[in-house]
Amino acid sequence: MTQTIETQQIDIFKNLIGNPPHSEEYPMDITYYMGLIWRRRWFVITIFCMAMISGIYLAITLPKIYQAETLILVEPQRVPENYVRSIVSTDLDLRLTNITQIVKSRTNLMNIIEKFNLFSGAEYENMYEEDKIEEMRRRISVNLNSDYGRRAANSFTISFKGKDPSKVMNVVNTITTLVINQNLKVRELQAEGTTDFLNGQLDRMKKNLETVEKALGNYRKVHMGELPEQLAANLRILEILHQQLNEKQTSLTNENNRLVSIGNQIQIAREQSKIAGIAQSKTEDPSSLEALKQRLSEYKSRYTDKHPEVIRLRKRIADIEKENGPEISTIEDELNSQRKNIEKEIEAVKKEISNLNTRIGHYQRRVEDTPKREQELLSLMRNYKNTQETYNSLLNRKLEAGIATNMEKRQKGEQFRILDPARLPEKPISPNMKKLFLMCLAIGLGGCGGLIFLLDFIDNSVKKPEVVSDKLGIPVLAVMPIIKHHKDIVWHRLNIVFSIFAGMISLLLLTCFAAVTLLDMSPIVDLIKKYANI
Repeated sequence: MTQTIETQQIDIFKNLIGNPPHSEEYPMDITYYMGLIWRRRWFVITIFCMAMISGIYLAITLPKIYQAETLILVEPQRVPENYVRSIVSTDLDLRLTNITQIVKSRTNLMNIIEKFNLFSGAEYENMYEEDKIEEMRRRISVNLNSDYGRRAANSFTISFKGKDPSKVMNVVNTITTLVINQNLKVRELQAEGTTDFLNGQLDRMKKNLETVEKALGNYRKVHMGELPEQLAANLRILEILHQQLNEKQTSLTNENNRLVSIGNQIQIAREQSKIAGIAQSKTEDPSSLEALKQRLSEYKSRYTDKHPEVIRLRKRIADIEKENGPEISTIEDELNSQRKNIEKEIEAVKKEISNLNTRIGHYQRRVEDTPKREQELLSLMRNYKNTQETYNSLLNRKLEAGIATNMEKRQKGEQFRILDPARLPEKPISPNMKKLFLMCLAIGLGGCGGLIFLLDFIDNSVKKPEVVSDKLGIPVLAVMPIIKHHKDIVWHRLNIVFSIFAGMISLLLLTCFAAVTLLDMSPIVDLIKKYANI
């Protein structure tokens, strides 16, 4: 029986130890938790003081980073674009990026570093030059600003971060001057480059235009008379030539008729001469005129004209003709002379007709080749017109570019104007003291609460009388108070005094931390760092 009771007691205490004192079936007791915090007050004070001391140390030792910035307005050109169109049409974002790259070049950054003696502290003695330049590039930032409802940026800011406020301000002003001067230089160079390009294109197009004009002039010179504008004149000349040809053909027909008529008359004269010769031969001897002519013809076939017999016969025939028939011989000679003249006129008319046919063929070919020449001339004229239009367009652009370049040189184009120059920064941007204060306060309070909860969670001792009755199932008859000895009372009072003193120290640390972070106590902090050699 005794072993059974002991076994039950052991099970009860095991169950009591294995269950947490504040189970879900018990309501939250604020008094209990306040007592729990009071019992663990030294953990709370220690963690909170450590968090405050760490925050104060960080607030004093963390390097102060200052930032200065300047606001630059992008002013449009002063001359309206209706009168002078700017030839610097690069997007501001791209142009500013290029200018920033130039400003962040190695040469410019080294000049700024040497001018303001940056990175001169002991911590930068072993820092390489490339690292200094990269650090400068990281600290410099250029940001575009845009108005609401506008896509194009109309202003931008230049900022620089550093530990020395005066150097930060001077660096920003120097960079701003570089950006403004570089913008003017870039715009002027771009305008001059555009002008030079247009000059080169204009010279090349001028040579092309002269070549086309020369080719067109040579074509007109080579094909003179076959051009489209000469078609009407060619047709009129061709019509006149046809009329002249008709006249000459009519004249040729008339001359041929006259030649036939003269031939008939000569034939009649010859027949009459024969009849007269026959009549005379009947009355005269065989040495008649006809016989003598026949004999003369036979001698000519055998002898030359200087033969004595030929000469004698000719003289004899001439005497007989002079005595017997002078009128018939004279008529025949006249008819022969007229026939020769007619034949000459016929040859002349035929030659003229041949010339007219040649000319008609020449002008006919001109008329036939006119459509072909028209197409070729249209092609040349089209090429000439396009080249001339291109030349005129380039010429106009060159004049506009010259005016725009003059405008850029006189600084009448788009400009950067400083709205807010860089000022001496009074407050550091890093570290953020408010965030540091809130973070350290949250760490201190959260660490205290977490540690108290953890210790209470792993503590399985009975802390309330109600737990005993609930776990054991028997009522609690009485609760014995803690009987304290005189020494325990004295120690307890000293513990309370020390706790109050530690709490005041915690509040003092909290006040110092709040003053350092939330109030402007930079001179005091600098004095502390100077004498503490932090």
